[in-house]
Amino acid sequence: MTINIVQMEHASDLPLPAYATSGSAGMDVHAAVDEPTVLAAGAITLVPTGLCVAIPQDFEIQVRSRSGLAAKHGVFALNAPGTIDSDYRGEIKVILANFSKEDVIIERGMRIAQLVVARHEHCSWNVVSELSETQRGEGGFGSTGVHP
Repeated sequence: MTINIVQMEHASDLPLPAYATSGSAGMDVHAAVDEPTVLAAGAITLVPTGLCVAIPQDFEIQVRSRSGLAAKHGVFALNAPGTIDSDYRGEIKVILANFSKEDVIIERGMRIAQLVVARHEHCSWNVVSELSETQRGEGGFGSTGVHP
């Protein structure tokens, strides 16, 4: 699949999103900040990428955390997976949250999140008076336990 992308002027020197390995599901996306930005401990910020995309109908791009940032620095894409809809044409920005006790510096070109292209379905609702039975039923929130 090929997706049209605009690299805005403030990101013209940055790499396009790319897969780190041949088995990667997500493409790393880079921070298009003009200068190093402090993401204070416990803070949330919106980080520009300088990219706009034309996602095909029936697809979305999911924005996800990078595991290294999460595990080593406590920085997460806050609403991960976030959704970029096929009809959105504005700049992709990533909501980053610092859950650590240390400030983190977001530098220009830093890989801040992953983008995953995913197909989705549109559905309609069929209102019924009851649902079919399953073994699980209404059990949720840990009802299947944590051990095999």
